[in-house]
Amino acid sequence: MALNTSGFGAYDIRGIYPQSINQQLAYRVGRVFPDLFAAKSVAVGHDIRLSGPSLQEALVRGLSEAGCDVYDIGQCGTEMIYFATGFNDFDGGIMITASHNPAEYNGLKFVRKGVRPVSPKTGLLDIKAAIEDESRDWSFRKATGSIKRIDILPDYIKCLLGYVDVANLKPLKIVINTGNGAAGAIINELEKFLPFNIVKVHNNGNGYFPNGVPNPLLPDSRHETSAAVIAHGAACGVAFDGDFDRCFLFDERGNFIEGYYMVGLLAEAFLKKNPGEKIIHDPRATWNTIEIAEKYGGKAIMCRSGHNYMKDTLRAENAIYGGEMASHHYFRDFYYCDSGMIPWLLIAELMSKSGKPLSEFVGQMIARHPVSGEINTRVSGTDKVQQIMSHIEQLYSDGAVNHVDGLSVDFDDWRFNLRGSQTEPYIRLNVEARGDKNLMETKRDELLAVIRS
Repeated sequence: MALNTSGFGAYDIRGIYPQSINQQLAYRVGRVFPDLFAAKSVAVGHDIRLSGPSLQEALVRGLSEAGCDVYDIGQCGTEMIYFATGFNDFDGGIMITASHNPAEYNGLKFVRKGVRPVSPKTGLLDIKAAIEDESRDWSFRKATGSIKRIDILPDYIKCLLGYVDVANLKPLKIVINTGNGAAGAIINELEKFLPFNIVKVHNNGNGYFPNGVPNPLLPDSRHETSAAVIAHGAACGVAFDGDFDRCFLFDERGNFIEGYYMVGLLAEAFLKKNPGEKIIHDPRATWNTIEIAEKYGGKAIMCRSGHNYMKDTLRAENAIYGGEMASHHYFRDFYYCDSGMIPWLLIAELMSKSGKPLSEFVGQMIARHPVSGEINTRVSGTDKVQQIMSHIEQLYSDGAVNHVDGLSVDFDDWRFNLRGSQTEPYIRLNVEARGDKNLMETKRDELLAVIRS
């Protein structure tokens, strides 16, 4: 197969199989990874996608021929690679996944020793340059490394359950939609230890994704979870993306909960147990998180969006938790990495201990800080993004401006954030107000009119 490196992006490698993601690329990544990251031991795994096993076979062959010992954890979610790497003190981890993309996609995500992310600044571009190097003798083999299959599931499940006191949990009825992704097997195992009555939707893994792409950020992907919550009279609903590094919640009325309010819920859950700790949040919407942190004796710290930045800031500040509006949630005791399994367990514990419905928790936050949700506008390129943002900054220069991530402007009773996408040709708008939904909607429409003109 021809080598194609067009899939290298801001956070990982991702593209359509086999045109841009194929065995040739996977093999070469395996050959160069050990030397680039001084890795003598690497965990590998793949999600539910049909091309995963063949890509992993090529990757493992490359790693082994580079003299690296390979630890195969099999079919898994991305966070299980993080766990395997940290728990076993491996020198790196490589996950074969395309997360929430359609079935024809696949890709690779990387971590270094210490479960530190590999970004363009910390080695991703070095991988690209190395696999493109045709002067390298690709036929040369070092002493072959070992290949060993390991079962991390018992220790991983124990880690997840360590985030809650199972004795506090009530027999809640919970709808869980794994979207035919990799999460189903983990839900089946967790179920053995939890008192919940779990209603499973599309729980069997199927790389064809017969019931649609597992991406609950898309409104069209939410209706089945919402309908199941209502039909079964459930306390809440949970939906996962394909590699389950993100989960999405629905209240007992079937309403989708914005990721921003999940950050608030998780900040409350942690700070009630650990007052005085730090909470990391992104700049897209902020006031609710800041208010909750202050209420429970914590400190909120703003950080640029993106898992590399969030993980680095979590480490630098030794914060207990960090959350993004896009529903990535990061945990200090989970090797400073993101997990999609830990959040719903913590929120279920919060509901169990309080006896309050999820809609009450979220409704109070929505009333205090209504938000627009992230609104995307397609643009022609990065130059256009900068042109729009410069124009908006001039128009709203009477507010408090910061550039932590794109453009944020705060006024007394409303604020907004405008940023270009790292991976797609979009400019993204978020608007928030203090207790005034009409003001939020007015300012949202006002900004969109300028952006789209």
